[in-house]
Amino acid sequence: MTDTAEFHYRAWQRLADEAGLPFDRQANEALRGVSRRESLRLIVGDRPYSEAALEEMMDRKNRYYVESIQGITPEDVLPGVIELLDELRQAGIKIAIASASKNARSVIEKLGIANRVDAIADGYSVEHPKPAPDLFLYAATQLGLDSVHCIVVEDAAVGIEAAITAGMGTIGLGVADRIGNADIVLSNLNGVHLTDLQTKWSCTRPFVLMTQDHQLSRIQTARNQS
Repeated sequence: MTDTAEFHYRAWQRLADEAGLPFDRQANEALRGVSRRESLRLIVGDRPYSEAALEEMMDRKNRYYVESIQGITPEDVLPGVIELLDELRQAGIKIAIASASKNARSVIEKLGIANRVDAIADGYSVEHPKPAPDLFLYAATQLGLDSVHCIVVEDAAVGIEAAITAGMGTIGLGVADRIGNADIVLSNLNGVHLTDLQTKWSCTRPFVLMTQDHQLSRIQTARNQS
């Protein structure tokens, strides 16, 4: 939907610098699609921190991140997203955004796409974040659909893993090294239309995106919001 990875990276880098913890862009790649607590655990490693200290660090990182996204506007929606969302809605396909981020609703509102989706699942919706399947299963429940009738669009390895565990179809966005386990891999959504996905899906799975009797949900994740 939008690329918030840079905002997250800068917030984590600022926190890591303040705490004297090693962190760089390569380490940041492991945080894609991961919850705030798990991200901090990966950065901290086996260094001893009290629960109170961890909570303060998470709050501080979130404050840095929230400050940085105040300028997000509809202009920051990634190319091809609006067009595809509109095609899906016109086809009667239900859409949910499922993000591990607790700031997901704020970002969605700033992007101006809340009216284009049927449900939102965020970091407050479930107890167990990705790679557990709970977030996607919750989103499917909000749409009133079984998991086998859902397709997840993800750009993070943990998201693809969560979707597969949930029994859902998967479309991975990005490099194959990161999301190669997805049923379909695309570099991005720029110029991608519903008919393109239907064609690719019919070659990948024994059922198509949409038939007269069954409607598949497209569960779209906001990119990199942890």
